[in-house]
Amino acid sequence: MNVPTITPGKTRIGWIGTGVMGSSMAGHLIQAGFAATVYNRRQEKAAALIAKGAAWADSPRAVAQVSDVVFAIVGFPSDVREVMLGAEGALAGSKPGNILVDMTTSEPSLAVEISAAAGAKGVYSIDAPVSGGDIGAREARLSIMIGGDKTVAEALHPCWNALGKTIVYQGGAGAGQHTKMVNQVLIASGMIGVCEGLLYGYRAGLDLPTVLKSVASGAAGSWSLSNLGPRIMDNNFDPGFFVEHFIKDMGIALAEAKRMNLSLPGLALAHQLYLAVKAQGHGRDGTHALALALARLSAIDWKSRAASG
Repeated sequence: MNVPTITPGKTRIGWIGTGVMGSSMAGHLIQAGFAATVYNRRQEKAAALIAKGAAWADSPRAVAQVSDVVFAIVGFPSDVREVMLGAEGALAGSKPGNILVDMTTSEPSLAVEISAAAGAKGVYSIDAPVSGGDIGAREARLSIMIGGDKTVAEALHPCWNALGKTIVYQGGAGAGQHTKMVNQVLIASGMIGVCEGLLYGYRAGLDLPTVLKSVASGAAGSWSLSNLGPRIMDNNFDPGFFVEHFIKDMGIALAEAKRMNLSLPGLALAHQLYLAVKAQGHGRDGTHALALALARLSAIDWKSRAASG
């Protein structure tokens, strides 16, 4: 079976999941010239894409029936299973030669399962989780980690190029998801350092924006510090990536680590701290809301501090 050629203006794109990141990503494909059909559980969240010319479908299956390539970026592995493998899922509406692309951060084993189910129907499957958050999605400079058939992955470059700047093929089915787990392990412990560093600076009486000028460009610098540090200081905890989704990701990584007989105590600590963040009511805030939970351990009312300047 020949891999289809992906061409703007000819290839029909389907998009499932128009949330914080998905809406921007689908918009970039439309801007690149792809005709798109979209689905989201809440249709109002797709209104901006429909205004840009996207068609609406009432189910993932209906999306696939009128698409050559179907992308999905949803919340949890259970959502991935539903929109890809369910009775009204994308695979049920796919024809031989179609391509399914899951960009959700999900379980590597599920990526393998989807690949096997798709292959049995003559459909291609790619797992391609991303990193870069809402900013990377809006600015089309995501890092895309790709697993699946290499020829199919290469055929999708017109789409990848519209979505990201760092596009790397990692290996067979599930390899993209395993790479994303590496990414999340790195972020988890790093976010603890960002939040604790800012708390230290505050308690020491320093001017935090001035501190950031000194440390962000040195060895302590990181994407999280430069992009989320200012949000923490401004008391802006709007989500670029939800706390509850990050907890999900860490749980997947810990389960995979257990399966591989691998001890990751730093990740386990971060997971516990983020459970506290969620318990304090910040599950739908951004991952940098960890600062609020850590501040509470030292009896610092971070929001009042920010409000008072």
